[in-house]
Amino acid sequence: MDAIAMLKQQVFAVHTLDDAAWQALATCWEPVAYKRKQLITRAGEVEHYVYMVTDGVQRAFFQHNDREVTIVFSYAPSFSGVIDSFFTQTPSRFYLETITKSNLLRIHYNDMHRLMQAHRSIETWVRLALTHTLAGTMERQVEVMSYTAEEKFTTLLKRSPHVLNLIPHKYLASYIGVDPATFSKLLGKVRL
Repeated sequence: MDAIAMLKQQVFAVHTLDDAAWQALATCWEPVAYKRKQLITRAGEVEHYVYMVTDGVQRAFFQHNDREVTIVFSYAPSFSGVIDSFFTQTPSRFYLETITKSNLLRIHYNDMHRLMQAHRSIETWVRLALTHTLAGTMERQVEVMSYTAEEKFTTLLKRSPHVLNLIPHKYLASYIGVDPATFSKLLGKVRL
């Protein structure tokens, strides 16, 4: 499936756009490629793009003292970027980095803003997508705040079992809030 077809599938899964809105939206995305372990966004920078992942794996992380805390992963087909910085046009507190060589589509904030003003259906799509993202973020907060390490591990593997083969275990350990040694023990202990 080509990148624009993948984009259309992801957009229309949230909200169907009329033909004029889809054509306007589709023409604003540009392909970009990044090498493995390349920073896309740095803390302190304003995020000017939102991305659609067509190939590869990325992670957003927060730097706390001398420790990196992974907060989210993105991989095809999904959207990516530091979304709070993108929509508020304020400096990011997070880093966005490729884990693997990655191909993405991206749209600039100015284009997205203009399209949302010109097409009600695009504004509706963005609102619904952000609503789904917020719901997922709230569920993730419940996991982080109340689940045991084993429950977090089990939840991760039930939701996304393929990540064990895609993402280095040190990043998965950071994501669920355990050290790599504990993650290895859980890997050997927990059966789904």
